[in-house]
Amino acid sequence: MSILAIHPGAYYHIESFESPRYAQHFDQLVRPEDLASVRLEDHAVVLIPCRTPADRMVQHQARLRAYLDQGGTIVTTGESESQLFLPGISFTPQPTNFWWWLTPGADLGVRIAAPGHALFERLAQRDLTWHLHGWFDVPAGAEVLAVNESGKPILYVDEVTTAGRMVITSLDPFFHHGSHFMPATTRFLDGFLPWMREALDRKD
Repeated sequence: MSILAIHPGAYYHIESFESPRYAQHFDQLVRPEDLASVRLEDHAVVLIPCRTPADRMVQHQARLRAYLDQGGTIVTTGESESQLFLPGISFTPQPTNFWWWLTPGADLGVRIAAPGHALFERLAQRDLTWHLHGWFDVPAGAEVLAVNESGKPILYVDEVTTAGRMVITSLDPFFHHGSHFMPATTRFLDGFLPWMREALDRKD
């Protein structure tokens, strides 16, 4: 199968998708406006990266749902308002402390909730710890992988809302990696993207 990445075209998307460090993880790149020309069913994974404008995705809502109902996988990362174009997502924003680490002994509060999950063979808790933008009310039966300081989900896998799979997080690694700001985000992608290829790039 293959991985399709939505490419909105901002500088941080260009750095994340087109530079040598990660380019090999994506088989096809497509602008949101051109998504209608792509056969989604040819791809095991559709990745919607950080800060993809929701108004460029809502026109594809029905096609994305149909893709999920056919068993496809969608991965969506933070600050994209994915609740506006994907099913079953309930998101609550929270104030973002951008400089919390300047306080001696500070702890952002991110915790791995499913340490036995295969993703955490590649990622440690520090690799998920940079900023918090919000949390989710997850549907019953979804698998919560990481939580915020209040125990609210910030990364989860939903295989119950549709016949497919959604991997959803409020973390925004592509934005920060592509902005060369926050080394944890690069470590996150160093682990997450190979896991995505290994674990998700298939249709069961």
